[in-house]
Amino acid sequence: MGFAEQLLERAKKLNRRVVLPETEDERTLHAAARLAQEKICQVVLVGVPDQIRADAAKCGADVSGCEILSPLDEKVSAPLAEKLYQYRKEKGLTQDQAGQLIKDYLYFATLLLKEGRVDGYVAGATHTTGDNLRPSLQIIKAAPGLKTVSSFFVMIHPNPKFGDNGVMIYSDCGMVEMPTAEQLCDIALASARSWKQLVGTEPRVALLSYSTKGSAKSADTEKVLQALALIKLADSKLLVDGEMQFDAAVIPSIGERKAKGSPVAGKANVLIFPDLDAGNIGYKITERLGGAQALGPLVQGMAKPAHDLSRGCTADDIVKVAAIAAIMSV
Repeated sequence: MGFAEQLLERAKKLNRRVVLPETEDERTLHAAARLAQEKICQVVLVGVPDQIRADAAKCGADVSGCEILSPLDEKVSAPLAEKLYQYRKEKGLTQDQAGQLIKDYLYFATLLLKEGRVDGYVAGATHTTGDNLRPSLQIIKAAPGLKTVSSFFVMIHPNPKFGDNGVMIYSDCGMVEMPTAEQLCDIALASARSWKQLVGTEPRVALLSYSTKGSAKSADTEKVLQALALIKLADSKLLVDGEMQFDAAVIPSIGERKAKGSPVAGKANVLIFPDLDAGNIGYKITERLGGAQALGPLVQGMAKPAHDLSRGCTADDIVKVAAIAAIMSV
């Protein structure tokens, strides 16, 4: 059984509730049908029940096993609108505005997550990352101890010698464009936490650079070293090292030669890129030339799991991300 299939099986045992608000898209409906039928998680759909059932029937998706909650149902939406007002009134939101905003499917779904009505949130098939994550950034916010919400990819490489049996985490590849040392620290800590949640083994974190252990010096390498110091202050037990070139991080013989004595060189399973350019390019090269499967982008550092899909995603992608959301809710 591959790692992605293992995630589905783990989610089944948890029986968590995941909300899918983009019910105008047939990929969401097909994903919801599979999630419910295979009992991967309990599914909550957002929208007008009759419309959802009609749309699902048209595209051949059986959503009879899903719960449907409507923002037009005052019994459900009115208490959520009041909560939204309380959370955002200091930012100038009025009660009337909250009453209107709760009709937005993304805000409605986010309030369900905030209030514990669901355990995870998955959207982004029809919305940009900015539009999709705005409600979560405003309402769910960053996890305790972190100030930075970031993203990561689970990379599943066909060669088991990399990472742990071919599984690695790459971060940040989708959100924080030019992270500061403090943000790199948060990204690394969140990525280590994501690794523990999804893989369960000990994370070995490499802070990547064009330099390994002082082979070059610049403002960029100094930023990585500052991040390393902050990480060690925050979590002295975490296996982390840097600055480190990619080959030194993942090839044992090179890691031994370039960073002798490092606790992670040559065997890193969590790779932290210095900026968004490097991260995005790195994961795509690993995927397209290295033949790896990329699961993501996935959101981390949030107080509760709210995930962002690619607008090019398939129904199968939505199923996998919903399973990940369920696992990360524990």
